[in-house]
Amino acid sequence: MTNGWTDIANTDLVLAMGGNPAENHPCGFKWVIEAKKKRGAKLISVDPRFNRTSAVADLYVPLRSGTDIAFLGGLIRYAVEGKRFHEDYVKLHTNALFLLTPGNELSVDGLFGGFDGKKYDKAGWTYQLDEKGFAKKAESLDDPACVFQHLKRHFSRYTPEKVEEICGTPKAEFLKAADLVTSTGTAQRVGTIMYALGWTQHSSSVQIIRAAAILQLLLGNVGRPGGGVNALRGHANIQGGTDHGMAYHALPGYMGMPRPTEATVDAYLARISPKPLSATSMNYFSNAPKFFVSLMKATYGKAATASNGWAYDWIPKIADNYSWVYLFDRMYQGKIKGFLDFGMNPVANGPNSEKMIAALGKLEWMVLAEAFETETAMFWKVSKTNPQTEIFLLPAAIFAEKDGSFTNSSRWAQWKHKAADPPGEARADEEILARIFLRVRELYAKEGGAFPDPILNLKWSYKNAAAPSLEEVAREINGSDLATGKQLGGFGELKADGSTASGNWLYCGSFTEAGNLMARRDAKDPSGLGRHENWAWNWPMNRRVLYNRASSDAQGKPWDATRAGLGWDGSAWVGDVPDLKADAAPDALGAFIMLPEGVAKLWAPDFADGPFPEHYEAAEHPVDNALHAKTSSNPVAPVFKSDLDVLGTRDKYPYVATTFRLTEHFHYWTKHIAPNVATQPEFFVEISEGLALLKGIANEDRVRVSTPRGSVEGRALVTKRIRDLKAGGEAFYQIAVPIHWGFAGRASGSKDGRGQLANLLTASVVDPNSFTPEYKTFLAQIEKIA
Repeated sequence: MTNGWTDIANTDLVLAMGGNPAENHPCGFKWVIEAKKKRGAKLISVDPRFNRTSAVADLYVPLRSGTDIAFLGGLIRYAVEGKRFHEDYVKLHTNALFLLTPGNELSVDGLFGGFDGKKYDKAGWTYQLDEKGFAKKAESLDDPACVFQHLKRHFSRYTPEKVEEICGTPKAEFLKAADLVTSTGTAQRVGTIMYALGWTQHSSSVQIIRAAAILQLLLGNVGRPGGGVNALRGHANIQGGTDHGMAYHALPGYMGMPRPTEATVDAYLARISPKPLSATSMNYFSNAPKFFVSLMKATYGKAATASNGWAYDWIPKIADNYSWVYLFDRMYQGKIKGFLDFGMNPVANGPNSEKMIAALGKLEWMVLAEAFETETAMFWKVSKTNPQTEIFLLPAAIFAEKDGSFTNSSRWAQWKHKAADPPGEARADEEILARIFLRVRELYAKEGGAFPDPILNLKWSYKNAAAPSLEEVAREINGSDLATGKQLGGFGELKADGSTASGNWLYCGSFTEAGNLMARRDAKDPSGLGRHENWAWNWPMNRRVLYNRASSDAQGKPWDATRAGLGWDGSAWVGDVPDLKADAAPDALGAFIMLPEGVAKLWAPDFADGPFPEHYEAAEHPVDNALHAKTSSNPVAPVFKSDLDVLGTRDKYPYVATTFRLTEHFHYWTKHIAPNVATQPEFFVEISEGLALLKGIANEDRVRVSTPRGSVEGRALVTKRIRDLKAGGEAFYQIAVPIHWGFAGRASGSKDGRGQLANLLTASVVDPNSFTPEYKTFLAQIEKIA
């Protein structure tokens, strides 16, 4: 989230798209209800299904699953063509005026410049630079070479008529939504976008979110109280895990992993330390050497020295894609011998579950730490082969049996205390990991090995080495001054000379000499804007709204004095913790301090599939791309091609299927819990009245949904919640299946023992930037079971 849950109450308009917060984030959704009551805010729900959010929305708009970029592109065009955007904000806080080099535009075939048949060479996606290496700027938004005009041309094709043709959204309903959304493109109004996995689980997922960011930047809604692009995290600590380097390609604090071609630490740091592209860019990631060296001191202590490059040789260099769908593909090829699984259930939550099952059967061993026997733990019971995998299931504590911190969608790190001890032999994750590490280290010390240095030199100075205190770990993450031993007050104190240590620069300031700030519980709100500055701790530096300099104009005057996020008082910025130097004059620095441009990017060369978002159909799609049939799907989205990776065609699988979640269950765990099973005991398949009539299916009939990967069975829920739409002039129908069932737990049940596992249906296709699978759009067939 650029803003936060409590800040939603400050908005004038909520666009809930790619998410269903009333159902999947019910505790956070109360802030939407508060905005409606206190400010008269409008709520728009855009979704393939009329869901619980739609039920309390002021406007519900349907669309075909997988066409979100076309819908958002239509909103962008509506804002630009109708001059319903915040022009002063756009010129001041975005790269709209930056001049581009020729050759950046999309071809009629749906490809950007630099495509070699497999991937893009992004070298041509550049700004025009002056003699200082800064981007040249136009005098006005009318310059044909500036970013704004490129954007205007790019999205000119997304007319209301084209949106209707692609999305199936009736033109009149789209225009109602467009009018409401773009009403926030002024200094006096502000709107927010709330999204979740309905956007992130597509083969163009990152570009969907990019389109939303472009829209919000045009409307001037980023950095302002009540605004933003707000991702709704599905787990209590998904945000925290990502912050701390859970993704394979990033070190803690979103520093990129080193590459094999970077033989020295200097070569690595040169890549991750960008050069400024504007005289007013703070370019804060140029401090990456301070962040990295402090991380290495926290990791290896005295063993990390300037003479050994701060132990640079001891950390992995990424030579390949190690995201988990790629890992399972290699596992299926027999290239991986062992697998450690902590709190993840890939058989249930991975795409193409039959391939996941087959892949696990080719391992020599697997270790799982779980509170329940999951589908992954018992995969061998349903395997079509005779796996010889040796499985170790370690009993693990659940969240209520552990202390530590959760970082929620708002980036609030909140400390909690365990409610009970884990039962029996169950242990907390940190103890399980610690015991494994100590045993491995003991073996290295005793027997040696090919590369013992990273293990033998790892700093492990906890009082109880076999069960570290999470308070000790939290203090280590915050970091300290190694000369004085005192806790650091913030990442501004980090140094690149080895005199400071910090496990994650983003969390520096969370556990200072004043104590554990994540444990604070002062609910006072002197701002009146829901900031609650002394409740928990908000990364970075307890800042409640990111990019908050953008909440003010060129002179530092808040766009809206009644919702003043940050303002210049003549000598300093007052309000929220400023997202720039506290005493920097209004014209000194841009609002987007992490970016080399110093301003937000409407056009961005950072992504694998283009500098602007473009509508591409899903890998499995019911119609050709109405914008460029030659390039229907994302040309650089990875599609896996083993013998188990088969894509369906519209002649055999004519219907669009999608997956969704329910309030009554939490992912694949609560089917083990009797009260949850009682409230939602049975898998079902949601279909429209039109599809039911076409297939001769009555409400509660048993049906089978199938794809080339597998099938599931359940009762049909024939409902008005899914509307029958038209795409390309042809009627199309959608099928929706909930994700929470499987073959483990109290609510499984099926003839073949596989249970009603939604991911038996989905394909091994991923986004080329995030590598998230395309769960939300695939082709399927449905039949009534006699």
